[in-house]
Amino acid sequence: MDKVYRIGIIGCGGIANGKHLPSLSRLKSVELVAFCDIVPERAEEASSKYGTDEAKVYSDYTELLKDASIDIIHVLTPNDSHAEISIASLEAGKHVMCEKPMAKTAADAKRMMETAERTGKKLTIGYNNRFRPDSLYLKEMCEAGELGHIYYAKAHAIRRRAVPTWGVFLDEEKQGGGPLIDIGTHALDLTLWMMDNYKPKIVLGTTYHELSRRENAANAWGPWDPEKFTVEDSAFGMIVMENGATITLESSWALNTLDIDEAKCSLSGSEAGADMKDGLRINGEKFSRLYTNNIELNSGGVAFYDGKTEEAPDVEMRKWIEAIDQDKDPVVTPQQAYVVSQILEALYESARLGKAVYLD
Repeated sequence: MDKVYRIGIIGCGGIANGKHLPSLSRLKSVELVAFCDIVPERAEEASSKYGTDEAKVYSDYTELLKDASIDIIHVLTPNDSHAEISIASLEAGKHVMCEKPMAKTAADAKRMMETAERTGKKLTIGYNNRFRPDSLYLKEMCEAGELGHIYYAKAHAIRRRAVPTWGVFLDEEKQGGGPLIDIGTHALDLTLWMMDNYKPKIVLGTTYHELSRRENAANAWGPWDPEKFTVEDSAFGMIVMENGATITLESSWALNTLDIDEAKCSLSGSEAGADMKDGLRINGEKFSRLYTNNIELNSGGVAFYDGKTEEAPDVEMRKWIEAIDQDKDPVVTPQQAYVVSQILEALYESARLGKAVYLD
């Protein structure tokens, strides 16, 4: 790339420091020139570690957006502000990467999508699990028709005891939900992408608060406060697509199970099946016999080289900047992410109403 893109970061918390900033800092084609957070110290720290010498720090994102030299904005704030900030950034003439989920509500997600279409600016959502080696390989298989017609799939997002107790994860008003909108969204996005099927018809969902009320519960990040745990601890659902395909979705932060999987999918097609349960496995029938193939995804094979590949967040950021530079669609389009938000909202609505929800 000949051009160096100037990036502004809005929200300098965990996801910024854990994913976006380290990966962006490894790209020679970008400069991190502006940092905004409602906690000024967080923005100052991020700027000091990742910013250019002249990088600016803000506590008000509207002031940051006035800088006409900024090309790209990354929106890394709680879910309830995704739409507001993303739309303002697009209106200000910036390309936008917003962290998942696209928005707290499907209506907000639609407004984001429509603003991107109207302004001509690129918008993508941070579904980084698409960029893992197993995901990329399986997507190639699906596109080549190796699995045939995929008519049944499972989206897996199950933790045994790993409730995030920091930030606003347990706040329904800020987040819009719990594990379904937090990690279930990754599994659902991955599944829909593999199937290349974005036309849901019927959604049936259930949510549970069975373990969230417990005091001093075992948890990877320490006990949660039951009084502040206002979101579900588990959610499950079934989605029937217009073409008759069925998807089951499982999501939980705390569940009495040993069957633990996160950001994975299982696919059943007319020609073969695939799952990510134990690496990437392909199953099917050939010459009247059943087979299971494990796909080797590293490029090692010698004692002194383990065949490490580019990390998924690094691939995600690189391809995002390439999409802008080459004026092509990002890997995660706003139209795709909007459908994910539609389904998530329908699952919550179905659980609330106690009946199936039909989507137009």
